[in-house]
Amino acid sequence: MAKRYTKSTLPEKTCAACGRPFAWRKKWARDWDQVKTCSERCKGDLRRKGRAIPSSS
Repeated sequence: MAKRYTKSTLPEKTCAACGRPFAWRKKWARDWDQVKTCSERCKGDLRRKGRAIPSSS
């Protein structure tokens, strides 16, 4: 019989962009170690933050 998971037993991480906790999802099964953000929106926000150029004053 397949192993069943409940929400309380799923591994969790903290999103690098928004700081909120998020739980493991089946679509991340193969690359859970590389997942850093909770959503595509946060992924985009993180990229935009990295690309920001400080103003020269």
